[in-house]
Amino acid sequence: MSVYSMTGYASMQSSKAQALPDTDSGRDTNSRLDVEIRSVNSRFLDLAFRLPDELRQTEPALRELLTSKLKRGKVEVRISLETASSASLRPPSPTTLQRLGSLEDSIKSWLPHAAPLSVADVLRLATNEDKKPHDHSEELLNLTRKAVKDLMSAREREGARLALMLLDRTAQLRTLANSAVPMVPKLVEQQKLRFLERWKDALALSSNTTVLPEIAQDRALTEATAFAIRIDVAEEITRLASHLDEIDRLLASGGELGKRLDFLIQELHREANTLGSKSASLELTRVSVDMKVLIEQIREQVQNIE
Repeated sequence: MSVYSMTGYASMQSSKAQALPDTDSGRDTNSRLDVEIRSVNSRFLDLAFRLPDELRQTEPALRELLTSKLKRGKVEVRISLETASSASLRPPSPTTLQRLGSLEDSIKSWLPHAAPLSVADVLRLATNEDKKPHDHSEELLNLTRKAVKDLMSAREREGARLALMLLDRTAQLRTLANSAVPMVPKLVEQQKLRFLERWKDALALSSNTTVLPEIAQDRALTEATAFAIRIDVAEEITRLASHLDEIDRLLASGGELGKRLDFLIQELHREANTLGSKSASLELTRVSVDMKVLIEQIREQVQNIE
């Protein structure tokens, strides 16, 4: 399976203005549908629709379509419908004129002072009477399916780029972790020599000491051992490697992995912090800081993965 980003954009419109015949008026009405979908990252799936009033009844079907394809992200769907008359103005039919005349006579019988109908009034009323709404629901759903397909392709391409970046960062983290492994034995050996030198200096300065040189050396070695235990980062390095392996495995398998990656990033940060707290040298501190920088870069990008 692929890795999908939550960021994407797609737009789709009717290939051309479609002529919708209006048999009563003798006119053709051109219409064009435009579908635009924008998607950004979000913890959950958050859908928002911007629909014209004549298409409001299609929202449940559109919502069902999107929820079947998308799992996370803040998704905004904008749909517009443009209509225009494609023919010149034609005279109203005799039936329509007869009906308007009857209505005018009926109104004047009750309101004798009412103004008579003008030519503009007749044309406007006749046009409104002849209009019949066209159902765009099926056309809109088909167009939205195509737009969602394009959106998924865009999210997949962005997800592939994110996966490559994350794999590069995990490889850098492994290199840093491996560089920290040989540092600890060197630090322990250096500290052991310092402890021995301090005990020898203390014995030389105290002429009345009753501590035997062998006992002083054993005590110095005990201190060195305790120091080695305090700065041992083998467990942290092992857990870091385990988390990095799991991240690589998830990226290879694809699917819905954003939330699982979030958890692993938290664990990586925990191990890097512990490694830094155990640091007994500037070199090890630098390794810890460099790890935190890489982990933060991973965390920022993981926020965009579905």
